[in-house]
Amino acid sequence: MRILFLCLGNICRSPAAEGIVRQMAAHRGLSLTLDSAGTGNWHQGEPPYEPMQHAARARGYDLSALRARQIVPADFERFDLILAMDPDNLCDAQKLAGPASHADLRLFLASKTPPDAVPDPYFTRDFDGTLDLIEDGARALLDQLAPSLSRM
Repeated sequence: MRILFLCLGNICRSPAAEGIVRQMAAHRGLSLTLDSAGTGNWHQGEPPYEPMQHAARARGYDLSALRARQIVPADFERFDLILAMDPDNLCDAQKLAGPASHADLRLFLASKTPPDAVPDPYFTRDFDGTLDLIEDGARALLDQLAPSLSRM
């Protein structure tokens, strides 16, 4: 299973989701290919936003090796599942994907109601609240996918 996490700039929410799901999947012995991207290109090549890294580090997640990138058309063929952090990012991805997309596009928190969106802490400044939502979403995602995933 190949999963891409998607947010606006790829410096807060989507790299946090990538790092958290990667660690949780490893603890469960699940084999996944994970990446993250943004719909915008403002931060390409940059590490995750330092306040997000700090908040994640305090919970035991190391995001320092990740680098921002923008989603590209090839991602819709390379990934099985693209999970957007909010409805705006999902809409942008759907426009870029086109009708022949291989990937299943949906919201990261699709299984949770409410909320259906992970607020952007770059603007809200609530990094811990964002991480709470991402951890909950990561557990729900792995619970849903685990029966069909191979073990490491």
